[in-house]
Amino acid sequence: MNNSVRRTGRLFRAGLRALLVLTLVCGVLYPLAVTAVAQLAFPGRANGSEVRDGSGRVVGSSLVGQRYDLPAEDGGRAPAPDLRWFQPRPSNGLGVNSVNTRYSLVLSGATNRSGDNEDLIRWVREAKAAVVADNSTPSYEVRPADVPPDAVTSSGSGLDPHISPEYARLQVHRVARRNGLPVAAVAELVAARTEPRALGFLGEPRVNVLALNVALRELVAAKG
Repeated sequence: MNNSVRRTGRLFRAGLRALLVLTLVCGVLYPLAVTAVAQLAFPGRANGSEVRDGSGRVVGSSLVGQRYDLPAEDGGRAPAPDLRWFQPRPSNGLGVNSVNTRYSLVLSGATNRSGDNEDLIRWVREAKAAVVADNSTPSYEVRPADVPPDAVTSSGSGLDPHISPEYARLQVHRVARRNGLPVAAVAELVAARTEPRALGFLGEPRVNVLALNVALRELVAAKG
């Protein structure tokens, strides 16, 4: 009986030691080592690919899209887009929550439906009409045929931070007029921030909306 108790005690202590060692190695030392390597080798990525404005303030992540809206109206109505800024593509995953009004990370979704889905057809028609109305100016008329697909549909994740160069260029006249800037200066911002295909052949050219709007804010500030 005493031998059995002692053996049980030894096994318990050995198991406890193994638990403590594994907790220390896997729960403390390994995470600290990974964090240290990430901070040394890839600090930008390790910290969330943060984007900073000219003053050094963090304004978002280059990996996650965000909206540019006017203040929300009373009565629960969805806020209208602030047309001074370049707008991202539509998304079921971007919205308002009580923690961060720029992101709705709990919800993420796309507009992927079958081609004859009535909801999809309605969404696209309404989005296209809004793009035409919002981006037409007295000197520049947007035709429905000029509206690219990413202006009226969400990405697969619903959180895509990029738009196509075509959609960015379509917004140039409206952004220039709303901010009192020359069209050529705003068009140059778009051209300078158009990213090419990866390795020259992977993916499509794209424009990061956050980076573009940071540059726009600096241009507006320089004008004023």
